[in-house]
Amino acid sequence: MSFIPLNITGEQIADIQQQGLKWTVAHAYNNSPYYKKKLEAAGCRPEDVKTLDDLENLPFTDKHDFLKDYPFPLRSVPMSDIVRIHGSSGTTGKRKILCYTKEDVDNWANIFARCYELAGVTKLDRVQIAVGYGLWTAGVGFQNGCERLGAMAVPLGPANVDMHIDMLLDLESTVFCATASMALLLSEELEKRKLTQKIKLKTIILGAERHSASMRKRIQEITGAKHIHDIYGMTELYGPGTGLDCTEHAGIHYWADHFIFEVIDPVTLKPLPVGEEGELVVTTLKKQGTPLIRYRTHDVTRLIPGACACGNPFPRHARISGRTDDMFIFRAVNIYPSQIDDILSSIDGVGSEYQIHLNQDADGRDYMTIRVERTNDAATGEESGLADQVSGRIRKKLLVRSRVEIVDYGTLPRTEKKSKRVFDNRPSE
Repeated sequence: MSFIPLNITGEQIADIQQQGLKWTVAHAYNNSPYYKKKLEAAGCRPEDVKTLDDLENLPFTDKHDFLKDYPFPLRSVPMSDIVRIHGSSGTTGKRKILCYTKEDVDNWANIFARCYELAGVTKLDRVQIAVGYGLWTAGVGFQNGCERLGAMAVPLGPANVDMHIDMLLDLESTVFCATASMALLLSEELEKRKLTQKIKLKTIILGAERHSASMRKRIQEITGAKHIHDIYGMTELYGPGTGLDCTEHAGIHYWADHFIFEVIDPVTLKPLPVGEEGELVVTTLKKQGTPLIRYRTHDVTRLIPGACACGNPFPRHARISGRTDDMFIFRAVNIYPSQIDDILSSIDGVGSEYQIHLNQDADGRDYMTIRVERTNDAATGEESGLADQVSGRIRKKLLVRSRVEIVDYGTLPRTEKKSKRVFDNRPSE
């Protein structure tokens, strides 16, 4: 049994999206007082939605809507139909709470099983899950999808490295699912203990945080995994599992029979042509508990035109390059951490781990210090030359000056969670 409908055509996807859009707007309007008020304020009613072209007339939703309608924001079903809730971490304020019906949980498991299938995972695989469980969507999402596919789930969560290594060796896990930071931490520990030849990993699936090409390469070199896949998703969209990059690694296939993806200009809020980078906006097509209409994810990406060489009929978007809300301003220049990440990845001898420190001197002038590790095999004694390369490339690409400090491999902290990259110590206005 295949979970991916490989024979589906573009015309069929468009028809599913049109019908799904009509259903979502009517469902939200008729069952959520908050949505009804929001749609009417924008002059929109369900009967106004006739084709996909009408999508642009609908209002955006954003994280602020979850706070205004707390604690069960955008709920569009009776409380008796809700079988589960999940929530965001709440690190920037009140956490976002999402409601799930039985059908929502079922649909989520199915699309996650598609991701595993796209990664080449089969019923013979043993899938070690190293992401968080509980209120967060990641752990249970990875596990339900694994069990729906029929593979063996090894649900450790973000346990300590010793336990993960024990399970990799004892159970001979073939698939490892984690944040990139956790995967790097585990890989380096395997290398340190000289255990890389004793594991059976063939596939790694990374999610929850953006990671650089150099980090991906380092993890692959140590573990010997044939493929490292990037999975996309967020708490508001069921959780992880909205799409995954195939073995061609030429973009993330997203399940367009469950979602409409738009890319907009984050300033004008107008849709951008296919191929142009902007902010990803998502509309759900089957979500019952908490449907989303034109939800601003604040993730930066672009839609990829044309068919993929793998033959999968579903459309693609590029890997997430950053977030519109993690941008920082340095000397009147807007900078995304991902831009510095890409620059560092292009320089030989520079490792995957770095930190950006923003400070202010006694005269009130901002200055930026970048601490970056050398690679494990880079020669020592060449720090100044490597630092000059990094600062020169940053000045050329971003038009700003920076101080660069090259540190030994393994100096910067590793974490089981998401790595913090930007430390803004400048006084607030």
